[in-house]
Amino acid sequence: MDFTFTEEQQAAAEAAKGVFAGVAPDAVPSPALTPGAVADACDRALWAKLADADLLSLLLDSRYGGAGLDAIALCLVLRESARVLARVPLLESSAAAAAVQAFGGEEAKSALLPRAGRGELVLTVAAHGRTGHDPAELAVTARQDGAAWVLDGVQTAVPWAYDADVTVVPAHTATGRTVLALVPRGHEGTVLAEQFSTSGERLGELRLESARLAARDVIDADGAWEWLRDLLTTGTCALALGLGERVLRMTGEYTSEREQFGFPIATFQAVAVQAADRYIDLRAMEATMWQAAWRIASGAPGALPAAGDVAVAKIWAAEGVRRVVQTAQHLHGGFGADVDYPLHRYHAWAKYLELSLGPAAAHEEALGDLLAAHPLA
Repeated sequence: MDFTFTEEQQAAAEAAKGVFAGVAPDAVPSPALTPGAVADACDRALWAKLADADLLSLLLDSRYGGAGLDAIALCLVLRESARVLARVPLLESSAAAAAVQAFGGEEAKSALLPRAGRGELVLTVAAHGRTGHDPAELAVTARQDGAAWVLDGVQTAVPWAYDADVTVVPAHTATGRTVLALVPRGHEGTVLAEQFSTSGERLGELRLESARLAARDVIDADGAWEWLRDLLTTGTCALALGLGERVLRMTGEYTSEREQFGFPIATFQAVAVQAADRYIDLRAMEATMWQAAWRIASGAPGALPAAGDVAVAKIWAAEGVRRVVQTAQHLHGGFGADVDYPLHRYHAWAKYLELSLGPAAAHEEALGDLLAAHPLA
């Protein structure tokens, strides 16, 4: 394991810093004051800038107009996006495109990947299942009917569902295999219903009722869903890390200026100890996230499958980001809940990231199952 970034990965991070430099985390109404969605769509202007900077095609091969980079580069960019609460489907679209590239057929690759890399086509993934707690692949059934596939079921909390042109839907077959269906928005047999995240973003409940798809729009390669799920989870950990780092910096700036008894409260031992604990959380989140990203990018073997490293990263990310924002709220006092100050927005996003793709407890169970199946020598 080598945590030294390549020149290409560092260049991607620097490009991301430039694109996100002008993004304001409070550019939309506060979720605390908005009963529905804070906006009808993602930040399309920012999406276009990401496309112009070639940051939407990081994981794509050069034949599709991409840079041919890996999960580590994507996580570097996601980390920057979370610091400003960027309202774009960067994780979902990039991960879905990477899965199509790795496991899809040539017809699907040619139709989707060049346009996705240019930002002309948006992809998302239905990864939360029927309730947000059960495995996503069990929420939808897929059966073959001649040359077509027929899908039935419900996927809840689909991120950016109303912005996406294609949703990647995991579904299980009668034989217990998992396939990935590439479902176009508005496809016959599909219905979208509005849902809203804690961050105030518009999600979608996707219902599939005998939705028929051609064979070219279904990926039935072994391991495709597991690989995509691990990439999505690791990317979520990168988002949690970037958000947590920004929140701790905000807290440091505030406590250095806020005075009590004639001294900055940052000089008080109780404040310094709490901030130090959260710094340790962030460093643990960072180390475990890069370990997971490295396993995905390199395919290197380990004592456990890569899913074990992903589970450890998500456990730290889910619990760590919660502790960071809660401590930040505490050290800010009443100012942290002021809707004219952006901290409460970070808290709302952190709660969404904590629970997204499974809370810490779910990944602890998954890790336990892996340890039972692969006892360490």
